[in-house]
Amino acid sequence: METRSAFQLKQWKDWKQMLTRRFPSMAFCFTTTALSLRSPPPTKTLTLTFCSNPQFTHSIPLESSKRGLLKPGLYLVGTPIGNLEDITLRALRVLNSADVILSEDTRHSGKLLHHYSIKTPLLSYHKFNESQREQAVLKRLKQGEIVALISDAGTPCISDPGMELAKLCVDENILVVPIPGPSALVAALSASGLATDEFTFVGFLPKHAGSRRERLMVSANEMMTQIFYVPPHKLHQFLEETSLHFGDSRQCVIAREMTKMHEEFWRGTLADAKEVFSTYQPKGEITLLIEGKEKSMVETPSECELENQLRDLISSGHSLSTAVKLVAGGTSVSRKTIYSLALQKFGKQLEAEDDSN
Repeated sequence: METRSAFQLKQWKDWKQMLTRRFPSMAFCFTTTALSLRSPPPTKTLTLTFCSNPQFTHSIPLESSKRGLLKPGLYLVGTPIGNLEDITLRALRVLNSADVILSEDTRHSGKLLHHYSIKTPLLSYHKFNESQREQAVLKRLKQGEIVALISDAGTPCISDPGMELAKLCVDENILVVPIPGPSALVAALSASGLATDEFTFVGFLPKHAGSRRERLMVSANEMMTQIFYVPPHKLHQFLEETSLHFGDSRQCVIAREMTKMHEEFWRGTLADAKEVFSTYQPKGEITLLIEGKEKSMVETPSECELENQLRDLISSGHSLSTAVKLVAGGTSVSRKTIYSLALQKFGKQLEAEDDSN
């Protein structure tokens, strides 16, 4: 039978201390079981018995080495969007077992790790250095290391760094493991009171005014809930721009400081929101939801009407494909039919313009 090492005893004590500190009102009974040295690698199991009801137990494996339970690879770990209690036991185990943690902001993430007494080294990984870091991280992964990726809050790769690294790992047949956790868009949608059966996650709008306008025109014609991330200092501008395309009467929900002490869900029309937030700038990152376009029984537009809509959009500088997408979003006519009409009416015109350029 295996003899307890100093490392294992310390790990056991750390788990006991962490759980007792995090759940002071719950009594725990701790027992350990030693396992054979034979394959698979030796481990200890810490069995937690909730003494108020001993029939319910929860076992957390304590590793004899970092690779005792986790396979080498990239672990995408969801972290709290505000309340530190929203992290999962599995996320804590992965962060504690990793060889390195890639972090969007090491100072911010350091507070989370310190809160849970996790000593794993941090390495900065954000939108300004991810292209420089990728090959070095890829090399470590190929050498068999366990790499955890976290963002400042929420799920990595969702409007946060990590997407390109995950794609690289998939291309190189390196294991990529999601560790589910908090997500601002899901939390806001679930409590919004808007339709949740279908939705579009847009995230942050483009900085370029033309691209932003084009994105809003597409979203305004969608019949499903639209979800945006909005920096607080851009809220007034966002509401002004969206009301132009969505209309003042469209319902919206502004969720901010979710899971924190000052969590707020504001609900009303876009017109109401413009008035309320014209002189008031809220703090904290904002998730803003707008209800989908109401389905209406409208007559099918004639070919002449479709042609005029396409002409207006193309004259305004939109590409042929974008014009087709925008017209199709506001009618029951299929995109294929409208595209065929666009090629028939404007194909030669666009070819001539391309040749002149």
